[in-house]
Amino acid sequence: VQLQASGGGLVQAGGSLRLSCAASGHPFSRLGLGWFRQPPGKEREFVVGISRSGNVIPGVDSEKGRFTISRDNAKNTVYLQIDTLKPEDTAVYYCAAKTILTGRYTHWGQGTLVTVSS
Repeated sequence: VQLQASGGGLVQAGGSLRLSCAASGHPFSRLGLGWFRQPPGKEREFVVGISRSGNVIPGVDSEKGRFTISRDNAKNTVYLQIDTLKPEDTAVYYCAAKTILTGRYTHWGQGTLVTVSS
Protein backbone atom coordinates (compact mmCIF):
# COMPACT_ATOMS: atom_id res chain seq x y z
CA VAL A 1 0.00 0.00 0.00
CA GLN A 2 1.36 3.39 -0.99
CA LEU A 3 -0.04 6.53 0.58
CA GLN A 4 0.50 10.12 -0.55
CA ALA A 5 -0.69 12.88 1.73
CA SER A 6 -1.17 16.47 0.68
CA GLY A 7 -2.93 19.66 1.64
CA GLY A 8 -0.84 20.92 4.52
CA GLY A 9 0.34 24.48 4.80
CA LEU A 10 0.33 27.64 6.86
CA VAL A 11 -3.05 28.82 8.10
CA GLN A 12 -4.24 31.34 10.64
CA ALA A 13 -5.93 30.27 13.84
CA GLY A 14 -9.65 29.88 13.37
CA GLY A 15 -9.30 28.82 9.78
CA SER A 16 -9.94 25.47 8.14
CA LEU A 17 -7.91 23.03 6.13
CA ARG A 18 -8.60 19.83 4.25
CA LEU A 19 -5.94 17.21 3.95
CA SER A 20 -6.03 14.49 1.33
CA CYS A 21 -4.38 11.12 1.14
CA ALA A 22 -4.37 9.09 -2.04
CA ALA A 23 -3.83 5.35 -1.76
CA SER A 24 -2.65 2.81 -4.28
CA GLY A 25 -1.44 -0.75 -4.42
CA HIS A 26 -4.36 -2.35 -2.61
CA PRO A 27 -8.13 -2.41 -3.10
CA PHE A 28 -9.04 0.86 -1.41
CA SER A 29 -12.44 -0.24 -0.20
CA ARG A 30 -10.79 -2.98 1.84
CA LEU A 31 -8.55 -0.62 3.78
CA GLY A 32 -9.15 0.83 7.19
CA LEU A 33 -7.75 4.36 7.20
CA GLY A 34 -6.63 6.83 9.79
CA TRP A 35 -4.99 10.15 10.40
CA PHE A 36 -2.27 10.67 12.97
CA ARG A 37 -0.29 13.73 13.87
CA GLN A 38 3.00 14.50 15.54
CA PRO A 39 3.39 17.96 17.05
CA PRO A 40 6.91 19.36 17.35
CA GLY A 41 8.78 17.62 20.15
CA LYS A 42 5.90 15.32 20.97
CA GLU A 43 4.86 11.78 20.24
CA ARG A 44 2.60 10.82 17.41
CA GLU A 45 -1.08 10.65 18.31
CA PHE A 46 -4.19 9.23 16.71
CA VAL A 47 -6.50 11.88 15.32
CA VAL A 48 -9.36 9.94 13.77
CA GLY A 49 -10.02 6.80 11.75
CA ILE A 50 -12.58 5.41 9.35
CA SER A 51 -13.40 1.79 8.80
CA ARG A 52 -13.97 -0.03 5.53
CA SER A 53 -17.69 0.43 6.01
CA GLY A 54 -17.40 4.13 6.81
CA ASN A 55 -17.67 4.01 10.59
CA VAL A 56 -15.70 6.78 12.24
CA ILE A 57 -13.29 5.96 15.04
CA PRO A 58 -12.71 9.09 17.13
CA GLY A 59 -9.34 10.10 18.51
CA VAL A 60 -8.10 13.43 19.80
CA ASP A 61 -10.63 16.18 20.25
CA SER A 62 -13.42 13.68 19.79
CA GLU A 63 -15.83 15.67 21.92
CA LYS A 64 -15.36 18.92 20.05
CA GLY A 65 -15.85 17.63 16.54
CA ARG A 66 -13.25 19.77 14.81
CA PHE A 67 -11.85 16.83 12.89
CA THR A 68 -13.92 15.19 10.17
CA ILE A 69 -12.70 12.18 8.26
CA SER A 70 -14.26 10.95 5.05
CA ARG A 71 -13.36 8.57 2.28
CA ASP A 72 -14.09 8.47 -1.43
CA ASN A 73 -13.69 4.91 -2.62
CA ALA A 74 -14.11 5.97 -6.24
CA LYS A 75 -11.08 8.26 -5.94
CA ASN A 76 -9.05 6.03 -3.60
CA THR A 77 -8.71 8.99 -1.29
CA VAL A 78 -9.29 9.72 2.36
CA TYR A 79 -9.76 13.25 3.64
CA LEU A 80 -9.32 15.06 6.92
CA GLN A 81 -11.21 18.29 7.38
CA ILE A 82 -9.92 20.38 10.26
CA ASP A 83 -12.02 23.31 11.39
CA THR A 84 -11.40 26.10 13.87
CA LEU A 85 -7.68 25.47 13.75
CA LYS A 86 -5.62 26.26 16.83
CA PRO A 87 -1.88 26.82 17.18
CA GLU A 88 -1.69 23.54 19.09
CA ASP A 89 -2.88 21.76 15.95
CA THR A 90 0.51 22.49 14.43
CA ALA A 91 1.97 19.12 13.53
CA VAL A 92 2.99 16.80 10.77
CA TYR A 93 -0.13 14.91 9.79
CA TYR A 94 0.19 11.35 8.57
CA CYS A 95 -2.33 9.14 6.89
CA ALA A 96 -2.17 5.44 7.61
CA ALA A 97 -3.83 2.29 6.39
CA LYS A 98 -4.51 -1.14 7.74
CA THR A 99 -5.50 -4.24 5.88
CA ILE A 100 -7.83 -7.02 6.87
CA LEU A 101 -4.81 -9.26 7.22
CA THR A 102 -2.94 -7.21 9.81
CA GLY A 103 -5.71 -5.25 11.49
CA ARG A 104 -3.14 -2.65 12.48
CA TYR A 105 -1.88 0.54 10.88
CA THR A 106 1.20 -0.75 9.12
CA HIS A 107 1.23 1.47 6.04
CA TRP A 108 2.11 5.13 6.33
CA GLY A 109 2.21 8.17 4.10
CA GLN A 110 5.07 10.64 4.14
CA GLY A 111 3.29 13.26 6.22
CA THR A 112 2.16 16.76 5.47
CA LEU A 113 3.01 19.74 7.68
CA VAL A 114 0.24 21.90 9.09
CA THR A 115 1.32 25.13 10.74
CA VAL A 116 -1.24 27.27 12.52
CA SER A 117 -0.29 30.84 13.32
CA SER A 118 -1.87 32.77 16.17
